[in-house]
Amino acid sequence: MGPGGWGRQHIRIFSSRSDTELVALVGRDPERTAAVAAQHGTLAFTDIRLMLEETKPDLVSVALPNEHHFAPTLQLVRAGVPLLVEKPLVFKLEEADLLLSEAAQRNLFFAINFNHRYAEPVRRTKAALDAGDLGEVVFASWRFGGEPNSGGHPHAQLIETQCHGFDMLEHLAGPIGSVMAQMTNKTRGPYTSVAVALEFVSGAVGSLVGSYDSSYAYPLTHYLEVNGTAGRAFVEDTVKRLTLSHVGDETRQVWEAGYFNDLDREFHRTFDRHVDAVMAALRLGDEPPIHARAGRRALELAYACIESFESGRRVATDQHQT
Repeated sequence: MGPGGWGRQHIRIFSSRSDTELVALVGRDPERTAAVAAQHGTLAFTDIRLMLEETKPDLVSVALPNEHHFAPTLQLVRAGVPLLVEKPLVFKLEEADLLLSEAAQRNLFFAINFNHRYAEPVRRTKAALDAGDLGEVVFASWRFGGEPNSGGHPHAQLIETQCHGFDMLEHLAGPIGSVMAQMTNKTRGPYTSVAVALEFVSGAVGSLVGSYDSSYAYPLTHYLEVNGTAGRAFVEDTVKRLTLSHVGDETRQVWEAGYFNDLDREFHRTFDRHVDAVMAALRLGDEPPIHARAGRRALELAYACIESFESGRRVATDQHQT
């Protein structure tokens, strides 16, 4: 569902895998949807119910515009079809709760695409942390910013883009216990830049800086740092480079994709790796590698930041990890 934008990556993956068949596309524009479907030798629909009845898919992937996720996803959940949805899950906590509740009632496979987790530098960082090579995490920082997406929500930047940051920081450093946020809307109506001070349940601290007042053309559009008692991991631009350092050692270990390693160099291919894991879990009847609950958790943290900014105080968050 959603044959434009990032939806083209869904189409690329499921039409090119040897173990999947792309049986249909669903879009809002009949002509555009039909044209894209024809390119990939599949069927075009503008009606979800009709698509489900005629093709009976084993999995539906959803890549609709950010602020239009809820109603179509709810329809699919109530139809009982396994799902892989794009971030953000939705923009309202009550909508997230309804989706998760109805999916749980049906024991439904319900995955969300936080594909940053599958970047090779992130995978290596997680492995180093799990092995104890960096010691205990003391602080972690995430910065990510570029040009704005279109949309009308005043906190779109925080909810639809920095959900990756919330998910990644908890993935690597554990649950966040409280937040303290500052925001600005100096360039346009919505709050386009945010800085958040974080307290982790473990006692570590952290920061998140996100912006739609930057550019994806800038060097270090994204960086991620995890500093432990024994060492540090520093990730540049998600897929570009990982530098591992250890306390007192002036030498460093650097991972960077080699000349022929296009897969690990390309950001889009992080989604391919995630789909590998999604398909394996779906076939085994297991829970998704990243359950949609992680989308709800990121939204919960975003709203804690909004409350902090509006109240001028630190706000505690639920101390569970998805």
